[in-house]
Order: sequence, then structure tokens, then C-alpha cells
Amino acid sequence: MTDVISALRLLTRLKNKSVHLGVTGSVACYKAIELMRALLHAGMRVSATLTPAAREFVTPLLFESLGAFPVYADIFRDGDVFAHLEPGQNADAFFVVPASANTLAKMAQGLAMDMLSAQYVAFDGPVLAAPSMNVRMWNHPATQNNVKILKERGVAVIEPDSGSLACGTSGKGRLASLQHLFLHALRAVAPSDMQGQRVMVTLGPTREPWDGVRFWSNPSSGLMGSCLAMASWIRGAEVTAVAGPGVPEELLPSDLPGLVRINAFTAQDMFEKAAGVWPESTLGMFCAAVADFSPVPFGDKKFKKADHQDGFSVQFTANRDILSTLAGERHGRQKTLGFAAETAGSMDELLSLARLKCERKGADIIAANCVNQPGSGFAAPTNSMAVACADGRGEIWPTLSKADVAWDLCTWLLQA
Repeated sequence: MTDVISALRLLTRLKNKSVHLGVTGSVACYKAIELMRALLHAGMRVSATLTPAAREFVTPLLFESLGAFPVYADIFRDGDVFAHLEPGQNADAFFVVPASANTLAKMAQGLAMDMLSAQYVAFDGPVLAAPSMNVRMWNHPATQNNVKILKERGVAVIEPDSGSLACGTSGKGRLASLQHLFLHALRAVAPSDMQGQRVMVTLGPTREPWDGVRFWSNPSSGLMGSCLAMASWIRGAEVTAVAGPGVPEELLPSDLPGLVRINAFTAQDMFEKAAGVWPESTLGMFCAAVADFSPVPFGDKKFKKADHQDGFSVQFTANRDILSTLAGERHGRQKTLGFAAETAGSMDELLSLARLKCERKGADIIAANCVNQPGSGFAAPTNSMAVACADGRGEIWPTLSKADVAWDLCTWLLQA
């Protein structure tokens, strides 16, 4: 599982939330179908309205066949005289994707001349718009002024990407990536209870070099830490993620507004970068699988097997404990969450280990998982957790998706 959409599709904490999609006349409107399917896979409800121009590219039947309900077209031909009010009564968020220059203009002026624009004017919840158009249309002062007006009214505008356009030119105008659209949709329907929090997450492995080509490491994929970072961002936090080597961009996007990715390599490198971020953070989530020891380097050349036919020994030195060091430097209301990868024989034993580590590390919460248990640990999409809190609370959690584990740990940390 190497992309954030696959990971967050397993999030059940937003199940049954509802998003209404407004699809307009852009060649990119087929991508709204991909967004719809991602939201449906996450257990959400999706309805849609297709403008007349959009229906030149795709049909209402296609959206209905793939699971959207209801799907609207013409304001006077759908049989319900109050259909323009329905999204405002039932949807948790209204997402115009793709948003053409024409539709942006109608939204900015408050016109209600077709089904989609009337539904927008009658909607008082979170609204998002993802423009897609020719670069000259996007750069036109009228379009830019309309975007400015919408932003000032609180509409979340997911600006287009730059690149090759359907007309053969290049520039800014491509619909934002499915990854960004999906994450913004989740953020629109989620509680914003982490707004104002500045979250630091460490994630992934570290690599401790030994010779010019070899290193000491572990199989951490960064999935658990990515879920923590994204759950925090979805709930409104500003996030800085210190990521170890090998964590793919698709799992932790670096170009998401409000999320900063800092790459680290060794344990010492991760410590220094986390220490630089920590003083300005309010919550610290120490999820990285940091190497406890580093081999004493052989050198920058490749170690030759032919020179050591009878074997050899490697000496190790201890690395600094990032969690306990930074937890000891807390100020004000800073809170810390640490992870413990264990090989316990039972969940009760795991909880005992988590309690001991919580006290020893000086953390507010320790979340422990059995890496020797199937479906829990490195690279698995799920985790079975024992969670211990400094205030004495402790729970054993059944096997959950890492997305759900991250969501619930965020809640625990807010309450610690």
C-alpha cells in the first residue's frame, strides 16, 4: 500500500458522510468519476449534478451506474421542484469539480440560472471548487477576480496544476491531482477539532551507513506515520512530517497546503531535524522506526568479501532516543505520542510493555503493536494496538486499519 488514497479508503471514521459533486463542462470532468469512486470506497455517500456542458462529455447514467445518488441534470426536468434545495439539506460538503470559468463566474456573482448554480446558492455548508481550464482563461483578470471573491467567502479553491493541457498548450490549468481532490473532500466533511494545532510527525525507517553501499535499517514503510500525518491534516492541523528514506511521495505528499515534508536519513539526521521543528509544535507523534544502534562505519568504500573469508565482526554504538529527549524538553502544553514495535506473546503483555515504556520515555501516550503478529506491524494495512496513557488509562484495541488507528490516536492525544 504505497499511496495515500489506498490507505485512507480504509478510514471508517467518516463513513456515511455525504459529498455533493457539481460537474461542469471541462474535458477533465471524467476525473470527477475517479473522485466519486474513491469517496464511495471510503464508505461515503455521493450525489451529483451535471451541467448541460458537462453532459456533452459524460452522462448522468454513468454516475448513477457507479453509485452516485441522486444525480441531477436540468432544473425544470427532474420532476422535483425543490431539487435545487436537496444538497443543502443532506450533503456535508459541496464540491464543484472540475469548475469551469463560466461556473466560477456564476458562483462569484450568486447567479442561480441552472440546477448547479441554484444548488450552490442554497448551500450553507463547506464548499470546494477545483478549477480546470485553458491557461489563458485561468489567467484572465475576470477569472482571477472571481477566484478571489470565492476565497474571501470561504470557498476552498484547489488551484489547478501546471502542465500539458488538452488544447495542446502548456501552463496552469490542469485539474488538481486525484490525491489532492480526495484529501480536500475528506477535510471538508471531517471535524476541525485539530485546527490551531501544529503537529510534528516522525515516520518511516532510518538508515545507518556501514560501508559505501550497505546500511543497517528495518522494513518500516512509513504507512502508520503517514496515516497520522494525514488524519491530523484532515482534522485541520498544520503538519510537519519528518520522513525517513524510502517513504514514497504518493504516501506523504509534499505539495499539500498546510503539510510540510522534511526528509531525513540517519537517526542523528532525524533527531536534528525533529529537534528543529519541535519547539514550535504543539503535538509530537513519534512514529518513526528509528535505529537504536548504528554500526561503526567501515568506510566509504565497499567492504570486500574476499578479504574476510573467515567472517568478521561489526561494532555498534547507541543512537540518541528522539522521543525521550524531546519529551524531556517539552514546554507549555506540548503533548507527545510514541510508538513501540514489540514481539509480545499476548495483548495483555503488550499493554504492560506499553505502560513501562510510557513511564520510561516520559511520553503522554505510548501506542504499542506486535510486529510478530500477522496483520500488525511493518507494511501491513492494519494494526492491533495496546495503548497506554501517562494518566493511567490503558486499552487493547482490536485489529483496525492504520487509518482508523491514526484517527483514534489523534483523539486520545487531544484528550491527554
